[in-house]
Amino acid sequence: MSKDAVASKVPEVTLGFWIVKIAATTLGETGGDTVSMTWNLGYLTSSIIFLAALLVFVALQISARKFHPFLYWATIIASTTAGTTMADFADRSLGIGYTGGSLLLLTCVLAVLGLWYRSEGTVAVNTVSTPRVEAFYWATITFSQTLGTALGDWVADSGPGYLGGALVFGAALAMVAAAYYWTRISHVLLFWAAFILTRPLGATVGDFFDKPIAQGGLAMSRPLASAIIAAFILVCILVLPQRAGAHPQGTQQRDQ
Repeated sequence: MSKDAVASKVPEVTLGFWIVKIAATTLGETGGDTVSMTWNLGYLTSSIIFLAALLVFVALQISARKFHPFLYWATIIASTTAGTTMADFADRSLGIGYTGGSLLLLTCVLAVLGLWYRSEGTVAVNTVSTPRVEAFYWATITFSQTLGTALGDWVADSGPGYLGGALVFGAALAMVAAAYYWTRISHVLLFWAAFILTRPLGATVGDFFDKPIAQGGLAMSRPLASAIIAAFILVCILVLPQRAGAHPQGTQQRDQ
């Protein structure tokens, strides 16, 4: 890092970042379903539990003086499990439905990004180094995780099934990656598009693991699937480089 750069509180966006992110979203789906469905605590109670955990981790993350890989990814996992149960509560318990839930949550994501941009002049993640920007960052992430759950269920239940849904979102991510390398579209915009798309990809993969065979799944135990994915994430954090992002001091970058 150069002497004119300020360390971010979030990791550098690399291939390793996306591998762990997709695994974390998959764990969010299987872990959220384990608590709400396998343990039969229900969507509302599970949402309260995971939201409480998320608030604790976000507070720790914001109070930390530098980037800590395990704390960061624990916060991501808390947001994605909370997103799973909150989306299921809105879609199924409140009866909003997948379409209504997806549109409502997309509005929330865009609203937070709009407020963030109005406040800071950028929504680039490599500028996340102050408590105010971190608050915007984690609010955006939580809404995007919840949106991704609703979107994944919507697509999977509309016909393609869980495996087909995973292929749809995987193809969409491949298109975003192609746009990153071969077009002049804002990298900040493409980052958030990819970040949102990884959530429904993880949701459909998670559902593919644990849903009954009659519903197109593999009927794997949710707790077992969650344990395997958690172990994979742990290995990735230990093996793959985990570096803090950085941005030039005293400037605001409008691209990533």
